[in-house]
Amino acid sequence: MAIDRYCVMGNPVAHSRSPWIHARFAELTGQVMQYGKRLIPLDGFASSVHAFAAAGGRGCNITVPFKFDAAAMADRVSARAALAGAANVLSFEGGLILGDNTDGAGLVRDLQRNAGFDLRGRDVLLIGAGGAAAGVLGPLLQEHPARITLANRTLARASELAVRHRKLAAQMDVELLGSSLQDLQGNFDLLINATSASLNEAGVPVKGTTLKRGALAYDMMYGAPAQGFLTWAAEHGAHARDGLGMLVGQAAEAFLIWRGVLPPERQVLDELRRLVQEVS
Repeated sequence: MAIDRYCVMGNPVAHSRSPWIHARFAELTGQVMQYGKRLIPLDGFASSVHAFAAAGGRGCNITVPFKFDAAAMADRVSARAALAGAANVLSFEGGLILGDNTDGAGLVRDLQRNAGFDLRGRDVLLIGAGGAAAGVLGPLLQEHPARITLANRTLARASELAVRHRKLAAQMDVELLGSSLQDLQGNFDLLINATSASLNEAGVPVKGTTLKRGALAYDMMYGAPAQGFLTWAAEHGAHARDGLGMLVGQAAEAFLIWRGVLPPERQVLDELRRLVQEVS
């Protein structure tokens, strides 16, 4: 009997903890499956997805920089992936490629359940306008913050993402703003770094004055790449948190999509955090 195969695709991808997470999910839920990682050439994403599906793959997680490409090539996408214009989960069923986005669900659960942060009525700064930011903006809006500011190196990208979510923002009665990084003003209760700055060791793309005293500063990266951001946040009086909880949360949602079973997310997060600390 063939074993169902899954993988994470990205560039870079060597740092990914997704194989460990899904192996642990499978072990704890009695699922028989294999999960690996694949480094994809920047010009070879679509062909790599088709090749994996043709070889019997059942699905894959998508990480930087292919989340927009994943949504564009899917035959059908979920409502949340359609709103984001980005997908981080692909499933292969009946010759079709199905796209979904679990990033926002993972982030919101980590903020609320693990960090104890209530988004309602808060001022939120979301840095970046790529696939990671697109995937989380809708779920953040649904938690009724007072305001979300999208800040990006180029204003046009931030504005485009804001326009796509304008209807939802109005429904949730949330003020949604776009800004370039250089023109960013104000300070915030929650700062979320959705850029690849930490992964590329490029430093934090905003000033410490963007943080209110006691704010939560959240980097979607985790492990060694996030340490610079976490140190910067602590030095500016913020509570610092990496994206390990988001990683496990979005993976749990993907596992549910693929296997129809919700794994013990909190247990796996606790185990992974201990593992990451031991390694670092």
